[in-house]
Amino acid sequence: MGTFDNTRSRNALKGKVFADTIRAVSSTLRFGCERARKRTVKVGGLRLNVLEWGIAGRPPLCFLHGGSAHAHWFDLVAPAFVDRFHTIALDQRGHGESDWATPPAYATENFAADLLGVIDAFGWRQVALVGHSMGGHNAMSFSAWHPDRVSALVIVDSRPVIPADRLDRLRARGQRTLRPYPSAEAAAQSFRLLPRETNAEPAFFAHLGRAGIVQRDGHWAYRFDPASNSARAPVDAWPLLERIAAPTLIARGELSPVLPPEMAEKLRVAIRAATLVEIPASYHHLVLDNPGAFVQALDRFLAPLI
Repeated sequence: MGTFDNTRSRNALKGKVFADTIRAVSSTLRFGCERARKRTVKVGGLRLNVLEWGIAGRPPLCFLHGGSAHAHWFDLVAPAFVDRFHTIALDQRGHGESDWATPPAYATENFAADLLGVIDAFGWRQVALVGHSMGGHNAMSFSAWHPDRVSALVIVDSRPVIPADRLDRLRARGQRTLRPYPSAEAAAQSFRLLPRETNAEPAFFAHLGRAGIVQRDGHWAYRFDPASNSARAPVDAWPLLERIAAPTLIARGELSPVLPPEMAEKLRVAIRAATLVEIPASYHHLVLDNPGAFVQALDRFLAPLI
């Protein structure tokens, strides 16, 4: 998941390093959002933001980000599929440019209902779902509740249940107010990951920080609802897994502490048509750490299904 640093300690060099990195972005990397169309879908009274690529009639493919993140996390992954799929990356409720739920409603069932509404709005009978972390949990739950609507499922370093102690820490973190920053640069350079370990390209990391902020009331802040953490109500998906009918790929980061090898294997066994791959040189945030290897694994999995 992503987060922003609310501490007041600062390294004087950080501002210059971040600014230099941002300037280097355009010359070193091309991001999927540069080719994307923005679209808003209204579901249950909430406006949900979508990045869209490709054309109608191609096989549908949907990317779901993790907690406290946003659709741009797939900016180095989605471009590999836009010429063969009608592709979207969804800002889930309370995240990115999508509306916050008032009163807070961030149960797995809420995210799944939004996803069903988005799929219906696009007129899709079935969709291939790729979900990282929280998005993977939502995707596996949705695939169990609506097996007829899912053509393929990719669970990206996500576990079926959040341990009670981790959920308590997540909810406590959500009680904190978002710190206001005086400038976009100050806000963006505060971007951090949880867990913090990463091999992400610095230019891409800077891009995610900049894409994850917004100006409100004269200051800059992170673009997500803190209540999406404090009011998070994830289901225990272990009992649901036997209902999943779609071909399933489980991708774990080689160095990930979130989905250890033994749990990944247990997950593979619990889903009837699942295969397991390990993405090398990557931690939990493997779509940032090694997007090239993840794209190769995803392509191998999806190609026979087109």
